[in-house]
Amino acid sequence: MADATPDAARHACAALRSGGQLARAVPGFHPREAQQVMAGLVAETIDAKAEALLVEAATGVGKTFAYLVPALLSSRRVLISTGTKTLQDQLFQKDLPMVCDALRRRPKTALLKGRSNYLCHYRLESAAADGAGRGRQAETIRELRRLAATSRTGDLTQAGILAEDAPLWPQVTSTVDNCLGGECPRLNECFVVRARRRAQEAEVVVVNHHLLLADMALKDEGFGELLPDVEVVIVDEAHQLPEIAGAFFGLAFGTRAVRDLGRDVLREMERDAPDMIDLREGVSDLQTAVAALLDGSEDWPARAAWAEVPDQHTVLEVLSGLDAALEALEVGLRAAAQRGPGMDQARSRCVALRARLRGWLEDTAGTVPWVERFRQSLMLHRTPLDAARPLAEQRARTPATWIFTSATLAVGEDFRHAAQRLGLPEDVRAQRLDSPFDFARQACLAVPAPPLQNPNAPGYTRACVDWAWPLLTGNPGGGFFLFTSHRALREAAALLRDRLPPDRPLLVQGERPRAELLERFRASGQAWLLGAHSFWEGVDIRGDALSIVIIDRLPFAAPSDPVLQARAAAIEAAGGSPFMDFQLPQAVLALKQGVGRLIRGAGDAGILALCDPRLTGKPYGRQFRRSLPGFHESRDPAAALEFLLAARRHRGTNACA
Repeated sequence: MADATPDAARHACAALRSGGQLARAVPGFHPREAQQVMAGLVAETIDAKAEALLVEAATGVGKTFAYLVPALLSSRRVLISTGTKTLQDQLFQKDLPMVCDALRRRPKTALLKGRSNYLCHYRLESAAADGAGRGRQAETIRELRRLAATSRTGDLTQAGILAEDAPLWPQVTSTVDNCLGGECPRLNECFVVRARRRAQEAEVVVVNHHLLLADMALKDEGFGELLPDVEVVIVDEAHQLPEIAGAFFGLAFGTRAVRDLGRDVLREMERDAPDMIDLREGVSDLQTAVAALLDGSEDWPARAAWAEVPDQHTVLEVLSGLDAALEALEVGLRAAAQRGPGMDQARSRCVALRARLRGWLEDTAGTVPWVERFRQSLMLHRTPLDAARPLAEQRARTPATWIFTSATLAVGEDFRHAAQRLGLPEDVRAQRLDSPFDFARQACLAVPAPPLQNPNAPGYTRACVDWAWPLLTGNPGGGFFLFTSHRALREAAALLRDRLPPDRPLLVQGERPRAELLERFRASGQAWLLGAHSFWEGVDIRGDALSIVIIDRLPFAAPSDPVLQARAAAIEAAGGSPFMDFQLPQAVLALKQGVGRLIRGAGDAGILALCDPRLTGKPYGRQFRRSLPGFHESRDPAAALEFLLAARRHRGTNACA
């Protein structure tokens, strides 16, 4: 960092100090030393045009302001990537304008999402023709038409008209495969084109990780020309990037995409080629081939390595038939291409789907073939064993400063695991910043004594519920009961459904949409929410509504996961330890995410209950303990509740208040 000027860090820190610009402009702003340290590090890294910086900023540090302030003060062109669309919206609509106002900076800003988030005029009109007079769907389409006529962005995720899992959603949005591009008759009104143009003209662009990877790989997901002109890239929630990159740099072929193609061909045929009967027969053959594949995979597990799939010879014959049906449809569409842009575009989709299928069938070195079975669809995946190399290669093509930050990057004080997975050198500059919250006074870690039975033993989930029962009923607020498997979640829900008192609503993941569950949870104040993976992170609920988090077991990845199995074999072949080098660090980081749901504000008080006996009974349990904040500890649920009640009575008197 020798080339950095001290002024950059000093100005960034000053803006976040008592009496600084943020304190004067943001209601309720409290200066935090760790936040100022992070802002100084980010400012130095940007000013020196250094290659990269890793920062773990625990809950309460305020990492968003800590990177926004130096980024805006630098006057560099900045790309910020978040892990989810929800965080993307919060950053763009709330945090970024707030910091811009405080610093009196007025850069051009832009929000860019994947094209499937934007209403497509052309496909909306096609869906309207299909759904005319169909009751509720017709009314929804009328609302979407009003949105198309009045919205500046066409962002469906903010419109509140359609649920993201609604069948109509993919019919009124576009993908890379089905977009007509320059041939679209509504190109001048295209929301994706407008969003891309705003992003290319902006000085600060907010994207998500998938779009960041699309730009790195120059894959068209709505843009592909931002990074070459960017001077600073900030990756928030950076712990998510390796897994997303593994899927992104891999290959996937799915039956849903094939069925969507068949539906769209029939739609375009009705519009432009009603006389071409062969096309209808081609779609019928395609649907028959998809049905055969789904019938043959009906009993497959949800996720399995290709090597574990039964009767592979028969499956390959079915896939060959599907490829032949795609080829035949492509020939028919070639003859219809001049009838309209939709026909020519459907032909291109046939070509792309066949290429994906053939790519999956190839034995590509360094990739893992596996399958994923859903209730009504099947996905064939080929995932790279390690996304670090493509990440490093893509980043090397962008002469920018990269800032990676998250609440979970280090195992203890060690950043080597995160650096390796992100494709960064081991000696990359890294800093861990502890939470300013007083965990010893605000939170209690409760662990069973004596320890519960082995987590793999029958009856373990019941034992967890029985031990945690005083917490489940005595908690003065609400809580999360987090599980590492859906099977355990369902078992616990069955045990609790008729056992919890009426004033304790039970909310169970999978029974209602995630957003609705969280809304009900916040509104109740005394509910128990049972959740699996998607509730371990990305949830920010402050106050008594979430005052206890119970975790059934340490979050080791399922040993049956096909990608994990392949990675473990590769690590072992290289002379490493799959458990110590990969599985344990990943589990530690996942636990830190779950624990991070508990204390979200200086006035919060809570209990973290960890049921897993391995935390105290296995030598590696110390790795987990060292990565947790300095909780007050108890082995008795009743004593933990007493601590919680006392902490609530004395809230506001601790050092963080």
